[in-house]
Amino acid sequence: MYQAVRKVFFSDALCLSDSTAKSFEELFAKLDTNKDGIVDVSELKAGLSSMGIAIGKGTVQKIMTSGDSDGNAGLDLNEFSKYLKEHEKKLKLTFKSLDKNNDGCIDYKEIRQSLTDMGVDVTEEQAQKILQSIDVDGTMTVDWSEWREHFLFSAASNLQEILRYWKHSTVLDIGDSLTIPDEFTEEEKTTGVWWRQLAAGAVAGAVSRTGTAPLDRMKVFMQVHSSKTNKISLAGGFKQMIKEGGVTSLWRGNGVNVLKIAPETAIKFMAYEQYKKLLGQESGKVKPHERFMAGSLAGATAQTAIYPMEVMKTRLTLGKTGQYKGMLDCAKKILKKEGVKAFYKGYVPNIMGIIPYAGIDLAVYESLKNAWLSKYAKDTANPGILVLLACGTISSTCGQLASYPLALIRTRMQAQATLEGAEQVNMTKLVKKILEKDGMFGLYRGILPNFMKVIPAVSISYVVYEYMRSGLGISK
Repeated sequence: MYQAVRKVFFSDALCLSDSTAKSFEELFAKLDTNKDGIVDVSELKAGLSSMGIAIGKGTVQKIMTSGDSDGNAGLDLNEFSKYLKEHEKKLKLTFKSLDKNNDGCIDYKEIRQSLTDMGVDVTEEQAQKILQSIDVDGTMTVDWSEWREHFLFSAASNLQEILRYWKHSTVLDIGDSLTIPDEFTEEEKTTGVWWRQLAAGAVAGAVSRTGTAPLDRMKVFMQVHSSKTNKISLAGGFKQMIKEGGVTSLWRGNGVNVLKIAPETAIKFMAYEQYKKLLGQESGKVKPHERFMAGSLAGATAQTAIYPMEVMKTRLTLGKTGQYKGMLDCAKKILKKEGVKAFYKGYVPNIMGIIPYAGIDLAVYESLKNAWLSKYAKDTANPGILVLLACGTISSTCGQLASYPLALIRTRMQAQATLEGAEQVNMTKLVKKILEKDGMFGLYRGILPNFMKVIPAVSISYVVYEYMRSGLGISK
């Protein structure tokens, strides 16, 4: 593909390697098909496609937004030239940062090392395939010319953007918070990008949870009240909730569920950084298993800190109309009636659920990633947003499935005091009780509404996250 691009485009346009005004002018003339002195979105997209340059979804619009300084929905020659020069400078800096031994070429080992530094673990074979997607002359190394040709019309301009394709992000909020925290580079930490990304993720999670709150309440309702002798269907459960408290009751408990996102995210991030320092080597390099342990410990630390809010969320979700005036009233009543210990009911199964959830989530994601790279990473290492969303959704769903029995036990223990005549039992006795009464399926009560909310939750969180990134000035 790139051989064709080089022949048709880079040679005919006097090759962009000299970065002269004339080469930019000739390229601009090729793209400006209607000769009005402005290259708009459709002309840029059509021109690049006709030259055989692969462009990702939204890439042309991002280029246009970055270069259009006067806001006229098009690029004139000066804007076009300025954008290419600035973008080329950024690409040069990225190339130098990847070229670890400063020999003027990038090999697969340097690509693999850079991915490892970002928390993306790939095999030598996968790193070679990524390199081959950029390598024009088949030398298994990429020089500056090949690098520039491959990324000149890509919206990605720095190392993080280019290599972030396969970074396992936790932005997809499906209602659970047991994932390994996001990995941030030193550049992202010093420039403040990290807190903007966390803020964007928090807002996305809040909107996503609010949008799927009725299904979440139904899940909790079925976890606690459904059994062989008291079967609750989705339709029947929703009718019962609406009859008892009206349509707004479907969002009962959502306030505290949203409110706990911010402190949990902040604590998890700070704890993760500290645990990496404790578990990592003196060189500052963190191995995959050390990163997993640090993430699990960070998740446990965050859950310990905000767990009282988890208990209140369950109590509010199961509460009847007028039972609680709000979160503070709920906290006061629990404290007065049951004492401080009540705020940590179900804590043990909750912490136990972190390892299977996070472990399977990462393992499935890595397997899906490796399968895609092995089969499809030929012309490009960029999988596209649909592949990334699918991998993230499937891996998170598998993690949920593995840890669901522990999540159910946690919820039942949190809610025991609200059930009339219910015996207050520990985790072991509760598991035996459920298995004796309902069998193995009893540990998966409420799994249907839980799975039903995955697709809308992922879709909402992704869309909102992208809008928030744009609003907070995070380059894409």
